[in-house]
Amino acid sequence: MNRPLTLRSAVADDMTWIHELRHRVYAEELGQHLPNAQGRLADGLDGDNVYLVAARGADRVGFVSVTPPWVGRYGLDKYLTREQLPLLDEADVFEVRLLTVAPEARSGAAGALLMYAALRWIASRGGRRVVAMGRSDLVGMYRAAGLRPVGSTVRSGAVDFEVLTGEVAELSRGVAGRHASTLARLAAGVDWRLDASFAPRPDGCEHGGASFTAIGADFRTLDRRHEVVAADVLDAWFPPAPGARAVLAEDAGWVARTSPPTGAEGLLAELAAVRGLPPETLAVGAGSSDLIFRAFGRWLTSASRVLLMDPGYGEYAHVTERVIGCRVDRFRLRREEGWRIDPARLSAVVADGAYDLVVVVNPNNPTGRHAPAAELRAAITAAPVRTRWWIDEAYLGYVDPAESLVPFAARDPRVVVCTSMSKTYALSGVRAAYLVAAPDTAAELRRWTPPWALGLPAQLAAVAALRDPVYYTGTLRRTHELRRRLATDLAAVDTSVAIEESVANFLTLTLPPGGPSAASLVAECRRHGVYLRDLSPLSTSYEGRTVRVAVRAPDENARIVGAYRAALAELRADSVALAGLGVAR
Repeated sequence: MNRPLTLRSAVADDMTWIHELRHRVYAEELGQHLPNAQGRLADGLDGDNVYLVAARGADRVGFVSVTPPWVGRYGLDKYLTREQLPLLDEADVFEVRLLTVAPEARSGAAGALLMYAALRWIASRGGRRVVAMGRSDLVGMYRAAGLRPVGSTVRSGAVDFEVLTGEVAELSRGVAGRHASTLARLAAGVDWRLDASFAPRPDGCEHGGASFTAIGADFRTLDRRHEVVAADVLDAWFPPAPGARAVLAEDAGWVARTSPPTGAEGLLAELAAVRGLPPETLAVGAGSSDLIFRAFGRWLTSASRVLLMDPGYGEYAHVTERVIGCRVDRFRLRREEGWRIDPARLSAVVADGAYDLVVVVNPNNPTGRHAPAAELRAAITAAPVRTRWWIDEAYLGYVDPAESLVPFAARDPRVVVCTSMSKTYALSGVRAAYLVAAPDTAAELRRWTPPWALGLPAQLAAVAALRDPVYYTGTLRRTHELRRRLATDLAAVDTSVAIEESVANFLTLTLPPGGPSAASLVAECRRHGVYLRDLSPLSTSYEGRTVRVAVRAPDENARIVGAYRAALAELRADSVALAGLGVAR
């Protein structure tokens, strides 16, 4: 019986075999290196790069190497300067190297699956561009995979190589499109043991978390919600205000069957009164994503240029890059600077007026940092008039309402403030959000809002919630207390893991280099019914090591701590093996 091909990360015991196969292929077969008496070829990046291995049972048949950007150097640096190959200075570039299959296994699928495994591993770590050296005589194969030559040729020993590159999103779409049937056939015979999923979501974006899959998206097993801790999404741990619950429950039949006010007029009036705004500056939507898609779809085209904060909320990259096809740049937030937005650096980046839109989530998700309103207001005021600013204040309620840029947006046509009512008002399920903009901007978006955009449950609950600020003051204060306690309890489990509290309803765990990956920790916690969020796909800044944890009720927080402790214990043996390579998987 033909054994399935296993794809997995290398461990320390694989390294001797990797070095021997490298010598066999690149010294003895191809003449790229001189043979040596040891019969092994090591690599200067060993200990920093990542090896993925293909095997049939105990028989290893091939490997590929990936060098992440956080290593700070690439194999190509041996052949070309950064002036000759400036793309190596771009952020989020991963180098794929040393695709090697034993001669006796080259007629099978090992080579193709190793290439695909490298792509999936890179995508799972937030990679956006791949660079590789491909043998000149095999360029056709690489072109068929979606890579393209950059115009640089290098020679190593007796072998000529083309430098190739490709965008991760385009390569992934190509595999899912042109090679879908081949991929499906290969999937049937592969034992996939990487911590990256075998296939991406159809639209390439993970919207929200995965915890509802455990409950059941067909709604037939809703009782499972009591078994699952949904700490992978940032829904409120507390219920909506008593008035909101009462209005939904009082006559559920009437609420379900009755058409709501066409334009949510009552909600608009309540928002205007609570926020002290003219009604003509407001527009509402069925959640912030509704407003994002509607507004960006009106304002942007594939010719538009957009600046996003990185790390940042993934929905913005999805809409601008994948849905609309804009040219998107990233403003890098730096861990060593506490993830803060440097207003002087931001002002310098936008000063030439090249951007049609700048998006700032404040407080930021997923970093959890808040930029002072005065600093943002100054940066916007100094920016070119042609640049529009979208400020997402979904988590501002956890900071201070006085820090809102809503009054600024109501009078400055360049600024729009979007506010979800999901996070601080506990209304994720009914979907309600609003934006504030200058009257002409708000009027344009209202014209493109379909009638009955918000159902009656959403309108009733949102109005009732707005009328009970005292209740929410108490629940938000309690959230801060629970977050601090959760951070303390998690920190006590393992002092090598960095715990960073946000200003909102979540915190992050960053695992040490050489230990388990964020993806493996998330997978282990799911075995205990606890769902956490791997932040790796959002940004290479997380180096595949950071997990976001939502604050939940006290009993659920205790389950989070217990699952985390058990998961680390279960991963410890693997972590020791992986530490032999000196890299985080």
